[in-house]
Amino acid sequence: MNVLVLNCGSSSVKYQFLDMKNEVLLCKGQVERVGMEDGMLSHQTHTGAKKRQALPVKSHAVAIKIILDTLVDEEYGAVRSLSEIHAVGHRVVHGAEEFAGSMLITDAVKAALERNIPLAPLHNPPNLLGIRAAEELLPGVPQCGVFDTAFHTTMPPHAFLYAIPYSMYKKHRIRRYGFHGTSHKYVSERAAEILGRPYGDLKIITAHLGNGSSITAIDGGKSVDTSMGYTPLEGLVMGTRCGDVDPALTYHMVVDLGMTVKEVNDLLNKQSGLKGMSGLSHDMRDIESAMAEGNEDARRAFEIFCYRLRKYIGAYAAAMDGLDVLVFTAGIGENSPAVRWAVCSKLGVLGIKVDKEKNESPVKEKIISTPDSRVVVMVIPTNEELAIARDTARIITEMRKAGG
Repeated sequence: MNVLVLNCGSSSVKYQFLDMKNEVLLCKGQVERVGMEDGMLSHQTHTGAKKRQALPVKSHAVAIKIILDTLVDEEYGAVRSLSEIHAVGHRVVHGAEEFAGSMLITDAVKAALERNIPLAPLHNPPNLLGIRAAEELLPGVPQCGVFDTAFHTTMPPHAFLYAIPYSMYKKHRIRRYGFHGTSHKYVSERAAEILGRPYGDLKIITAHLGNGSSITAIDGGKSVDTSMGYTPLEGLVMGTRCGDVDPALTYHMVVDLGMTVKEVNDLLNKQSGLKGMSGLSHDMRDIESAMAEGNEDARRAFEIFCYRLRKYIGAYAAAMDGLDVLVFTAGIGENSPAVRWAVCSKLGVLGIKVDKEKNESPVKEKIISTPDSRVVVMVIPTNEELAIARDTARIITEMRKAGG
């Protein structure tokens, strides 16, 4: 089965095309600047051949049409005909409480995603646009939605409820939802596979560290707590997001500083985090380079990022009453030995010991803890697209077996 995975953002569409018989990536790429005349297609085949093309991309439908035309291109394509696309898997950010797992997309599912737009106003609308465009351009091809929030629906009420009037949850569904669920699920399952241990027997903490960062406590294969909340703003320090702050700050900014609600939202989401603290960049690579040159603001931003992460690891180990495995993943987690060392070298209270050479080795997937460490510390590259393709292939296979 060939599965096209689509990740539709507000101004870009990322894609991967996989042959799920042997889980082979056939090609991948993205269309950027959706809605603009100066859009850009970046495409790479399984052989490494690359294509870049500037062209107008007026809508998500146009972007997906460009992707489909590229898939059947004689020089850069992966198939001869669109009939060789057997299913489409969509990354959907917010499924709220309605979706505890990946789903075949139906009219009822699309209606639910419409209802959830207030919970994810930046993400669900482009997700829906991508679904509708794919349905129109690939009529009859089954589509599946894989939800970022679904993995976290196993959290107990004491973890997902806020200490505000319970009526706010009952009436407005204000609660912790969590995000990056597809990534947390993939790397935690992969950790158990590498270790040859039953997934259901392990207490695992997964740290997805990138421009957006979150950490999840996984006990017996279930998410029991996660750092992102009602929105992706809560939790760890991120590239441009502040993470945890006193909520009264928003009142102070509006009433005492005269900022508009929009300005406050922009400051907390787009001007804070590493970018705001360093005054330099949201990119950890830039922060580390500036640190090496003696930049004090960069050093302080780095230390706050790592300190907040250490606090969450300690809290989640306590919440689960133990810890077997700690996994680092995503852009920073996979590629910054400095962050991993700064975090783990001060977690001796948990019995964590990291081998400096293993931590700094170029191997992508690895165990970096010492043999006598009480906790196995791992680096596992995330692969959300493969996880989406797996769920899509499973759902379609089950549907066909059932005669659907």
